[in-house]
Amino acid sequence: MRSYVGAALVTATFILSAQTALAQLADKKVLTLEAAQKMVAAAQAEAERQHLAGVIAVVDDGGWPILVLRMDNAAYVASIELAPGKARTAALFKKPTQALEDSVNHGRIAAVTARDFIMMQGGLPIEVDGEVIGGIGASFDTPEHDAQIAQAGCAALSR
Repeated sequence: MRSYVGAALVTATFILSAQTALAQLADKKVLTLEAAQKMVAAAQAEAERQHLAGVIAVVDDGGWPILVLRMDNAAYVASIELAPGKARTAALFKKPTQALEDSVNHGRIAAVTARDFIMMQGGLPIEVDGEVIGGIGASFDTPEHDAQIAQAGCAALSR
C-alpha cells in the first residue's frame, strides 16, 4: 500500500511540475512547407505575369531555407545565392532588406561588414500577428521587380 501511495505522490508531483513548465513556455507560430509553397507559387505567378524569371526563396525565423525555386532562364546565376540571402537577412533583422540597403546608402557603411547578409532590396520578413516567422527573398532583373515579387508572395499568406 505504501508503495502505491508513494508512486501516486511522485506521479502527482511530476504532473504538477510538467504543468508549471508548460505554463512557462510560449506558443510559437511556425512557417510550414505548405505556407511556403503557397507564397512561392504566388510570387512565381506574379513573375510570370510580368514575363520575368529569377529565384524565390522562403526561410524560417532562424533563416534556414524551407523552399527555394529557381525559374528556368533566371536573369542572373547569382540569384540562387541572393534570394535565399535576402530572405535570411529579412527574417533575422526582422525588417525589409530595403531598409538595410537604405541605411548603407545613407552613410551606415559599417553595416556592410555584417557577414553573410544581403543588404539589397527584395527581402521581406514574414509576419503573423506581429511576430516574424520567416522571410521571403526574390532576385530577378531589377530591385523594383525583386520587391514586387517578394510582396506578391507575402500577400498570399494572408489569403
